[in-house]
Amino acid sequence: MRHTRHGSYLHRLARLGLVNVYLVGEEDGLTLVDTGIGGSAPGILKAARTLGQPVRRIVLTHAHVDHTGSLDALHAALPDAPVLLSSREVRLLRGERQPDPDEPLSPLRGGWRPSTVPVQPLHDGDRVGSLRVITAPGHTPGQIALLDTRDGTLIAGDAYHAVGGVTVVSERRPLFPFPALATWHAPTALATARRLADLNPARLAPGHGPVVEHPVPAMRGALARLDH
Repeated sequence: MRHTRHGSYLHRLARLGLVNVYLVGEEDGLTLVDTGIGGSAPGILKAARTLGQPVRRIVLTHAHVDHTGSLDALHAALPDAPVLLSSREVRLLRGERQPDPDEPLSPLRGGWRPSTVPVQPLHDGDRVGSLRVITAPGHTPGQIALLDTRDGTLIAGDAYHAVGGVTVVSERRPLFPFPALATWHAPTALATARRLADLNPARLAPGHGPVVEHPVPAMRGALARLDH
């Protein structure tokens, strides 16, 4: 996995140049955000050893398999690290596909692999170390984003991607159409992308593609493309 550092706290680990997980430095160790595709655990554990800090907790932005594919292996290696994700997404991780009464009747898309790893639910506004939990539905019903309150880094899950430029996940672009094809409800995804841009993040850390510094103009540009 390619390991790059961004600012004082964020470490991007990229598999195949496209699939990201993040290690976020905290006073007590590291928060791992997402677990990548299957087979990513050795690279993640190696990066943590290189940093000389333990992984204290695992946060999942959503339950698609490219974000949870190494969850079981990492839980086996790190049994004391709690696994956290949104209360809505817990059911999807468990293989339950029924919509909530207030949700659009849109079919779930993308790859899913149920897991029985013990989890703790998160809600909007919760804090995970220095990260503030932000509900970010659309790509999946229960996706979350995470805002580092120290430096304004936004870990966006798949609300945006940055393969070939910053893109709202619901926009199908020929270079990298897969996130759009895996998106549950495009209007909700667009509303989420607007709310995240309104946070004025200093740095965008997407689930796919490079980390983007000073991303707001590019986020606004991605929103404008869909407006037209």
